Amino acid sequence: MSQTMPSTMYDKIWANHIVEIFEDGASLIYIDRHLVHEVTSPQAFDGLRAAGRTVHRIDSIIAVPDHNVPTKDRDQPNPDPMSTAQLSALETNAREFDLDYITMDDVRQGIVHVVGPEQGFTQPGVTLVCGDSHTSTHGAFGALAFGIGTSEVEHVLATQTLQLSKSRNMRVTVTGVLPAGCSAKDVALAIIGAIGTAGGTGYVIEYAGPVIEALSVEGRMTLCNMSIEAGARAGLVAPDDKTCAYLKGRPYAPTDAQWDDAVAFWKSLASDKNAVFDKEITLDGNDIVPLVTWGTSPEDVVPVTGFVPELASFEDRDKQQAVQKALDYMGLEEGQAITDVPVDRVFIGSCTNSRIEDMREAASVLKGRRVADTVIEAMVVPGSGLVKLQAEDEGLDKIFLDAGFQWREPGCSMCLAMNPDKAGAGEHVASTSNRNFVGRQGPGARTHLVSPAMAAAAAVAGHFVDVRDF
Repeated sequence: MSQTMPSTMYDKIWANHIVEIFEDGASLIYIDRHLVHEVTSPQAFDGLRAAGRTVHRIDSIIAVPDHNVPTKDRDQPNPDPMSTAQLSALETNAREFDLDYITMDDVRQGIVHVVGPEQGFTQPGVTLVCGDSHTSTHGAFGALAFGIGTSEVEHVLATQTLQLSKSRNMRVTVTGVLPAGCSAKDVALAIIGAIGTAGGTGYVIEYAGPVIEALSVEGRMTLCNMSIEAGARAGLVAPDDKTCAYLKGRPYAPTDAQWDDAVAFWKSLASDKNAVFDKEITLDGNDIVPLVTWGTSPEDVVPVTGFVPELASFEDRDKQQAVQKALDYMGLEEGQAITDVPVDRVFIGSCTNSRIEDMREAASVLKGRRVADTVIEAMVVPGSGLVKLQAEDEGLDKIFLDAGFQWREPGCSMCLAMNPDKAGAGEHVASTSNRNFVGRQGPGARTHLVSPAMAAAAAVAGHFVDVRDF
């Protein structure tokens, strides 16, 4: 009697969604869920119209504006014509194709990667796509979730499938216990710092180990969100009791009659004990410290107690030149202490760190303190209207406002500067977002990625500081 080979979680989800396998090894994969926003969808809907096609399964879609929405003065005309056009197109397309559309004035509106889980739309074992690279966020639930391009958005709308080549399996195990003052953001940055932004290329990463198991579901979302910054196709965490507790009772979650069967299926998705991974990485969680990026790539990361690296510490000449270019852009010097780097703006938000736990983490640092006079602007942008309401019910908004932060409406905001929220040229930004690329937060803006607690501490000090000292 033949015995089934042990499978990884990724293997199981992939196998459950194969429609057809082609001669070249690629597969046609069924897509269960589709999140749509205003940036990558207009051309896709135009393509449907041009071909005379309809949306294959409207119940598989939630449409929500997030990238371009203003986070203040929403009752005023949007100052950016391109943003206005994209937002208008999403509303027109959602109405015409009869999609579940969350309007800009709906309390549920927010960043798609916050809204999906919040509504219970994200569930273990599903395939979930969105025209946004940080769709990997949803892997925190054990969903195979990844970003797609505009042409693929159209293909999923029309056929509910995608032709894909299977990635390889990679497991990142984080042992030990995460020290006080560190959060999921520090875990993500530590992993990227260890394996580099190409370390996960060609892989789907499964995160495992005691530190991952101890993370809340929201912390796991932060971790999986940044899988793409490690070069991976997607990130995954095995569903457990925390996952089920988070989903129970949410609008799209299974009803009572289906709940037990759903939970049994979800828990069956965990990688088998003897499953083989193509690549294994292990980090000691006890060694993780609060981290800050210094360059223009998420892998350019050092402890807050550390220093900007010396060029001589890199053996490769091309790497040395790249580092020098990054230092010139960032306005930093070799050997400079991270705590000597000034902070001009502070941004707490984005699909990485805009959930209620992130709000609490930052507020706990800011309570009874004030933003330094040298900081031009500090803002908190909740990930959704529901996060905003909960934070206000808990009095967190008052803590932020009393500290000198702005309390904004939900949206992607300064994460990518496709809206009025931008940093100025040459300004150093303590940001809880996921990318510190050149110009990401505005032309010439200098982004430093940190956790919410570290961002709050930097706002108070006016420069980067070890939050453990608070």
